[in-house]
Amino acid sequence: MTLFERSAKELQESLHNGELTIADLTKEAFDRVEKLDGDVQAFLALNKEQATAKAAELDQVPFEERGPLFGLPIGVKDNIVTEGLETTCASKILEGFMPIYDATVVKKLREAGMVTIGKLNMDEFAMGSSNENSAYKTTKNPWKLEHVPGGSSGASAAAVAAGEVPFSLGSDTGGSIRQPAAYCGVVGMKPTYGRVSRFGLVAFASSLDQIGPITRNVRDNALLLEAIAGVDPNDSTSADIPVPNYAAALDGNIKGLKIAVPKEFIGEGVQEAARQSVLDALEVLKGLGATVEEVSLPHSKYALAAYYILSSSEASSNLSRFDGIRYGFRAEGVKNLMELYKETRAQGFGDEVKRRIMLGTYSLSAGTYDAYYKKAQQARTLIKQDYDKIFEEYDVIVGPTAPTAAFEIGKNIDDPMTMYANDILTIPINLAGVPAISIPCGFDGDLPLGLQIIGKHFDEETIYRTAYAYEKATDFHTKTPQIWEGK
Repeated sequence: MTLFERSAKELQESLHNGELTIADLTKEAFDRVEKLDGDVQAFLALNKEQATAKAAELDQVPFEERGPLFGLPIGVKDNIVTEGLETTCASKILEGFMPIYDATVVKKLREAGMVTIGKLNMDEFAMGSSNENSAYKTTKNPWKLEHVPGGSSGASAAAVAAGEVPFSLGSDTGGSIRQPAAYCGVVGMKPTYGRVSRFGLVAFASSLDQIGPITRNVRDNALLLEAIAGVDPNDSTSADIPVPNYAAALDGNIKGLKIAVPKEFIGEGVQEAARQSVLDALEVLKGLGATVEEVSLPHSKYALAAYYILSSSEASSNLSRFDGIRYGFRAEGVKNLMELYKETRAQGFGDEVKRRIMLGTYSLSAGTYDAYYKKAQQARTLIKQDYDKIFEEYDVIVGPTAPTAAFEIGKNIDDPMTMYANDILTIPINLAGVPAISIPCGFDGDLPLGLQIIGKHFDEETIYRTAYAYEKATDFHTKTPQIWEGK
């Protein structure tokens, strides 16, 4: 049994009892990475020397000065900057980039006493649903290595699912935490927009991006969100709203909870295994005292189109800074400045990034702005109003996280529209800015399925309470892939 089958609370008890040291936990993480990452391919850069030294230092801190996450290992997605540790966004255009400061969330991890093990692979600049768009490697799903782990935070979910680290951070622009969490059978939270600082997160789509935690159980997820959440003077979009003690809300009591189930989330396009796992989960929640009613999100059919226009437009603007002048990759043998820009971006960006830059630039151009970008913003407002209306009467919205289990590597890579449709159930949540979690709720053969629980703005507490009650009543979160035993 690996140490990382234990919860944060159990690991802290082992540290307190002298059964373990922080150095032991850190060594366990690197040993697991060495043993398994040749198959899983989750890490792009390791922080072994610094992490080992940090662990020895943390072991000297008195127990009474330690918090619930103190000394525990964590992996960080490679679009979150880390001082002195290479940050590439899985793109050749940032190869060799060594940040000179930490993202706010990384600073908060350090303040909580966590040990950063390394940087995790991703779809290039967070653009993708399968982790196949990385410039460096394709991360595999620990449950079935021929299948994708999801994206863009696929490696963040895969590393936790494989037991390489007990915690990781991902980012979610249109489902990039929740969809991989579902595919890999772990817990992934996309917080309310503004709940977590984006300072130090390399921007894809600034009005949609949010950093969030990925863990093996709900309580650990709540602890990690509490550690990274809060207002930040460096991020004007972070909300000055108190951060609750999320773990304190986990009492298992959901009597009287009102659950809405959108008919659009369990209808056409959702495979039977995913649909049935959600219906079974709703029966569990009803047995715990919740009430369930079907509702409609009539404008959700516009979400996919609106999202790809808006996110690509913001990406077109945000990625214009990568020009080969100040940092990262620079094309050789160019004759003038314009050719330098063109060749650097042509050679440095992958196909998916180029595709979205072109779509975004087109949508923002003078002749098409009103027809595409403005119309997409109007659709976004209607989608948000749909959620606001439902939350006037209901506490949470529940549905599948993804319409299918993880698909095979290479199956959809040449079909952008099919790939985009994998996020159809997660995208509306980012457009509305509300929080949502994915938790394990079943299997399709050997592959996990996810249950998505969506809440009101800044009401992550109710989401966690619902998720925890379901987790306590089931055992899906205790399942681990065969790779844990090295089979």
